[in-house]
Amino acid sequence: MNKLLQHILFTFLMAGCLSACHDLDVPVESKLNPENFPKTQAQFILASGPVYTAFGNATLTREYWFLQSLSTDESILPARGGNWFDGSKYQQTHLHTWNPDNGNVGGAWSFLTTTISTCNQVLSTFANSAVVPDPQIVGEVKTMRALAYYFLMDSYGNVPVITTFGDTTQPGTTKRADVFAFIEKEVLDALPSLSTTVDASTYGRPTKYGAFALLAKMYLNATIYTGTERNADAVRMCDSIITAGKFALESNYRGMFAINNGPSIKEFIFAVPCTNSATQNSQTSGQFFARYYLHRAMKAKYSLPYTPSGAISIMPEYYSYFNQTGDVRNDIFLKGKQYDYSGKPIVISTTNIGYDASYSGSNPTAAYNYELDLTPAIVLTNVDNFDCGNDEKSWAEGYRCIKFYPDSTSTSRNQDNDFPIFRYADILLMKSEAILRGAAETNGQTALSLINNVRTIRNTAALGSVTLDDLYAERNREMVYEAWHRNDMIRFGKFEGSWGYKTDADVNHRIYPIPTFARALNPKLDQNPGY
Repeated sequence: MNKLLQHILFTFLMAGCLSACHDLDVPVESKLNPENFPKTQAQFILASGPVYTAFGNATLTREYWFLQSLSTDESILPARGGNWFDGSKYQQTHLHTWNPDNGNVGGAWSFLTTTISTCNQVLSTFANSAVVPDPQIVGEVKTMRALAYYFLMDSYGNVPVITTFGDTTQPGTTKRADVFAFIEKEVLDALPSLSTTVDASTYGRPTKYGAFALLAKMYLNATIYTGTERNADAVRMCDSIITAGKFALESNYRGMFAINNGPSIKEFIFAVPCTNSATQNSQTSGQFFARYYLHRAMKAKYSLPYTPSGAISIMPEYYSYFNQTGDVRNDIFLKGKQYDYSGKPIVISTTNIGYDASYSGSNPTAAYNYELDLTPAIVLTNVDNFDCGNDEKSWAEGYRCIKFYPDSTSTSRNQDNDFPIFRYADILLMKSEAILRGAAETNGQTALSLINNVRTIRNTAALGSVTLDDLYAERNREMVYEAWHRNDMIRFGKFEGSWGYKTDADVNHRIYPIPTFARALNPKLDQNPGY
């Protein structure tokens, strides 16, 4: 359960305990049932808790994130000495050779369909309540279901639409454009009931502005989903957020993604609260980016209770966008020689051949103290096995993005950095893009002024003019590691390009296949074209 719901649950239980202490004749209700729960707004919030637990599953920042990042020129997860080959699922994700049995494809599908099923179950509980369900909380759950459906539709295209819990009828596949229409209607219907309050009390739950952001994202990508452009509608949704005056660009870019981020971050429109609680099962909850991106020799520097794997590296093609002098976003990467906090080089005690497996000198086992030096290129020594090699030189290949800063306060692999889904900078860049794609300017804001608003606060020189390529480059700098890059590459027509070891240009691979296990459970599901 995330931090917000833990707080709500504690407050609710304490209130109940204190009340009981003053009235020993209170009738005992040993079982929750529709007659006694949920009845108040606080109870409806508690009853909606499983939705946020399901959506906050570690799969959001693991298998789902892998599909959005490792399939692009943003990052790569190669094997190193056989470590992390994992049945070739990361190799397939990089090369676009995935199939319906790929673990990342199946994991993300299960995560999203489970979240949808949980929403349906909670809504069923609300409908059976002895009192009229709180419309705000119903609207929040429906918006969460719509968000999960959006991720599902964006990733898998034609998907089944199920809104009734317990219905054993097997649904067929719904066309992507119809799924789009369903999501749009769900969000528009929920909007009047959603809150306009933006503070700790609504943090981690969708407000009106989270719903506007979801619609803006849908409308900006509408040509991909439905064949009809909706750029003017995208601007309208962005304006609904901008004119509210409740969000602003943060001057401290790195601070937005630190372990103490949360309701105080003015850019977060909707974020997933994460916790470093050691009691959580790190395989099913939380987020642990640092485990993947930190080199294994950095455990001591960041005071971690575990040895990181150092598996994921930023792609050189993507890092090339971080070429703006003074840009504060340049500081989220580890590159070159690495030092501890006292300024001393991080030294790895190994041997000549342990440092470089191709060593051909006379003393392969002689001691060698290697000063850790992260290099930009990822070079596979075994292309078939997607393997860089198992020597220290190979483990140091690839710059590392530490945007979600390592959590030294954790006693587990879990991190306390909350994960944003919708952010104000994204809204400004989406509006800029929609205008560049043909929508009218509004409120005195132009495509150029909007992108320069973001560039200025990131300490980057303002542009004199702006093109779609400029906008794409800016999105790469601003939104790195936030699980939107695949979405961007497809919209900008770049997903069929070549990078790293990937040469595939099959447009069918813009969406993933329906997993084998899903079609085995429901034979009515049609497989996507090309699979």
